Amino acid sequence: MNQTAYANDQFLRACLRQPTDYTPVWLMRQAGRYLPEYNATRAKAGSFMGLATSPDFATEVTLQPLDRYPLDAAILFSDILTVPDAMGLGLSFAIGEGPRFAKTVREEADVAALAVPDMDKLRYVFDAVASIRKALTLPDGRSRVPLIGFSGSPWTLACYMVEGAGSDDYRHVKSLMYRRPDLMHRVLEINAQAVTAYLNAQIEAGAQAVMVFDSWGGVLADGAFQAFSLAYTRRVVEGLKREHQGQRIPCIVFTKGGGQWLEGIAACGADVVGLDWTTDLAAARSRVGDRVALQGNIDPMVLFGGEAAVRAEVRRTLDRFGAPKKADGNWGGHVLNLGHGLNQHTPPEAVAALVDEAHTHSRRNHQN
Repeated sequence: MNQTAYANDQFLRACLRQPTDYTPVWLMRQAGRYLPEYNATRAKAGSFMGLATSPDFATEVTLQPLDRYPLDAAILFSDILTVPDAMGLGLSFAIGEGPRFAKTVREEADVAALAVPDMDKLRYVFDAVASIRKALTLPDGRSRVPLIGFSGSPWTLACYMVEGAGSDDYRHVKSLMYRRPDLMHRVLEINAQAVTAYLNAQIEAGAQAVMVFDSWGGVLADGAFQAFSLAYTRRVVEGLKREHQGQRIPCIVFTKGGGQWLEGIAACGADVVGLDWTTDLAAARSRVGDRVALQGNIDPMVLFGGEAAVRAEVRRTLDRFGAPKKADGNWGGHVLNLGHGLNQHTPPEAVAALVDEAHTHSRRNHQN
């Protein structure tokens, strides 16, 4: 099959540390509750799961931010907890609350009952990927921008599976980890197999890059992070399809709170490492030596500071990374993003300022 042609491939080029015209930008949770059009679509769907399990609705909300802003990538609208839901844990979202599972995984019998789910139970996700790819195709056959697929990391999924919901102290999952590490490793092994199969199925359906969200890796102690989070993220990355239909499929790994382990994360095999706002980009680039591209890392709360503050922080972040082209002629890759997801109360006009300043200022840096 012919390779996909793009109207805009700056994101993919940055991920692979190839020359770009400017620093591409996309935002975690770029489709979401801060947009009035998203809220209108969610009302039509009746619930979050109604939205996420409908390929038509998922396509609609995935494209909404692209119709507002000149973003350089689309990201599949879904949730990181679709995999444990397919394992039979019973995912639900109550109004005004986060996700919750009907069943938890805390005892030996719970772990023994776990299995990699039949990927057909997640067919709605793969159908959404195919639908979004079709919707991104221009009349001349080119794709507007690349589509990113994603999953939660094995550790992050395990946190929700054991806790049953979000947590302030991760008491249940850490208790299991310290009390019965054998059971914890079994959960993580199953999760790693499931996440690998899930991401590969997204690639087969048309995802042109994939991202692993290790949202809760940063809650672990040093030593525990390497054994219970990074080791299983590495297994996922090692098992991913890295080429499909003649094209390289970049992989991004993001560990919130993981800046102190940057070198280890950068060695896991991913093409791109995401950073939260607590890590200095210049130091991070020096530490990894441009062996991987970097993604991030603006504090989402800056978007509440007014347009001047947003634009200043974008410039500061781009300048901390520096000129992508090095003296030896090689390129380091940077994808501008937030250090975590967009807050639901974010003013849409602040996002417009961020994207505009990113494109405008980075063009100057790329000319150096």
